[in-house]
Order: sequence, then C-alpha cells, then structure tokens
Amino acid sequence: MSNETPVLELRSLEKYFDTSSGLFDAVKNRILGDGPSYVRAVDGVNMKLEQNQVQGVIGESGCGKTTLLRTLIGLYNPTGGELLFHGRPVSEFDKDEWKEFRRHVQIIFQDPFNSLDPKFSVRRTLAEPLEIHNMEYDDERIAEMLESVGLTPPEKYLTRFPNQLSGGEKQRVAIARALITEPDIILADEPASMLDVSTQAEILNLLNKLTDEFGVSMVYISHDLSTVSYICDTINVMYLGRVVEEAPTRTLLAEPKHPYTKALIQSIPIPDPHYDRKRPDLDGEPGDPINMPEGCRFKNRCPKRMDICDRKPLDIALEGEDDHTVACHLYYDHDEVEGDQPEPTADPASSATSAGDAA
Repeated sequence: MSNETPVLELRSLEKYFDTSSGLFDAVKNRILGDGPSYVRAVDGVNMKLEQNQVQGVIGESGCGKTTLLRTLIGLYNPTGGELLFHGRPVSEFDKDEWKEFRRHVQIIFQDPFNSLDPKFSVRRTLAEPLEIHNMEYDDERIAEMLESVGLTPPEKYLTRFPNQLSGGEKQRVAIARALITEPDIILADEPASMLDVSTQAEILNLLNKLTDEFGVSMVYISHDLSTVSYICDTINVMYLGRVVEEAPTRTLLAEPKHPYTKALIQSIPIPDPHYDRKRPDLDGEPGDPINMPEGCRFKNRCPKRMDICDRKPLDIALEGEDDHTVACHLYYDHDEVEGDQPEPTADPASSATSAGDAA
C-alpha cells in the first residue's frame, strides 16, 4: 500500500436516520420515556481510496451502499466519524472549499433516464458544470469529451436532447459530465444496473479505460459481484451498514473469509445449465434496520454462529495479509486481543436525518 496521503479516507464514518415521523411520535416517546429510534444506515465504515484506485462496495439491497455514497458527496451530513479529502477533514471546509470539493468529487447516478435534465441538450449538459466552476471551455473541449466516452462523431450528439438518446448513450453523457470538470474521484452508483447486458459490458469497459486515461480514483457500488469484480482493484463487502470484509479483488474471490462473502460468491450465476454446485447455506432475511441485533449483524443468518457472536466483532487484518481484513469472530483469538467492541451508545440526534429522507 502507498505511503502517500489517500485521496479520500473514511474513519469510522456513520450516518443514522431518525425514524420519528412527526409530533405524534415525539409526544409518544416523551410520555413513554422512550428515546428516538435510528436506522444505522452507515455504521462505522473505514476506507482508504488511493490515487487511481477503484474500490468496490457490494452488498444486498438496503445494506447502506447508496447512503454511503451520498454521504461521501455531501448530500447527507455524517452522524459521526470523519471524512478526509487529501488528508483534510471535510467538516472544516468553508463554502468555497465545499464548492472546490464538489468539482473534484463527481457522481454518476444509477438511473440514466432521470439523471439528465430533459430540457438540456448534450452540449448544455456538459457546459453547465464548467460554468458553475468557472472553468474555461469551448465546443472543441466538449466535443473531445464526447469522443472520449465513445459518442462519435460528437457533432451528431451536441444538439440532441435526452429523449433522443438510448439508455447507453444517456449514461455515456452522464459519464462525460462527471469527467469534464477533471475530478480526482468518481462516485459510481450502480451505473450499469438499469442497462441491458450488452450495454452494461460497454459501460464497464468504458469506465475501465477512462479511470486509467484520466487518472481518477473511483468508488463503485453495486449489488452485482460479477460487475464489481470486473472493474475494481479492491472490494468492500457491506452488510447492514458495516463493512464485514475488505480485500483485493482476486484475493476476495479466491479466498473469501466472512460467511456472508462466501454466500455472495456462491450465488454468482454460472452460464452452464449442467454445472452443479452447492447452494449457499444462508437462511432467513436481513435484520430489522431499526432494531439491529446486538453483536454481529449477520449472526441470525450465519451457519457458523457462536455464543461470542452476541458481541460486535473486531475488524482484524488476517495474519500475513495486511490488505485483507475481516470482521468475524472466527478469525482471531479472543484471549490475545483487547476486548471486543461494544455497540455504540451515543445519542446521534444532533445530526441524524429523518428516515423519510433516506435513500
């Protein structure tokens, strides 16, 4: 791992949402003496994104992936922990520094059909971020960016509107819009999931090429391990707000450690009707995101459950593998390690957002 300062670093980042829906809940909680309940959508996530690195975040729906991405871009205020950009906490940024941050950290949304303004031509779509950030441009610069994302000849697309583009063309315009401000980081929210299979492959190949060509780092989130493994250098496996395993892509696919990671890999479809393999030993449904189980959040579905799983596991680097960490009681000697982590007890009310605002 590089000794240089990470482009983006997360230190125990948290984002909680208050489930109280209004005055009635507030009065009820006061009468009954109950405190507010929270959805711990992002709960103590650590990550270091290096220069020109692509990190994937994978997990089933509802695990907190999109909330994490929206917290990184600043659409949500963190409830706790720290987010550092080139070593500086973003909590210290003033208005001008936040604007500069948003120029250098761009997002590609999941839905290309709704992420473009239907009243903007392609030229206007790419010109707007340049004008917002006071960057000089001309039609030649916009045309070069369209060529970079495979929309050629660019003159054919400059005057088109979103309703005149296919789904793949829309997403290429969205990618061009994200890259045109010369960002350091791209946050990609399942950018290929709403496209057909052949177009998905084209978009993934394009992102692979552009991260090298433009030297940007990327956080790529998805529920599809096959696409994440194709594009990412490192994969973070997320379950109910926590990262349960992190490793280089090849290591994770070849030697998964956490029972949840193993189940995900066993669930990857194999295009061979005659291939017979063991089904993942995984029962039940994900836990209630409001009334989280104490300890390991995967314990109620885990085939390896032990009594110690009632305590939160430490995030431990495997012996001899500093770049492979797993949060599971199976992989460390509890007698040799300082006590397991208690569940958080601090009241996050000061910065928690209503659950109705959650993604």
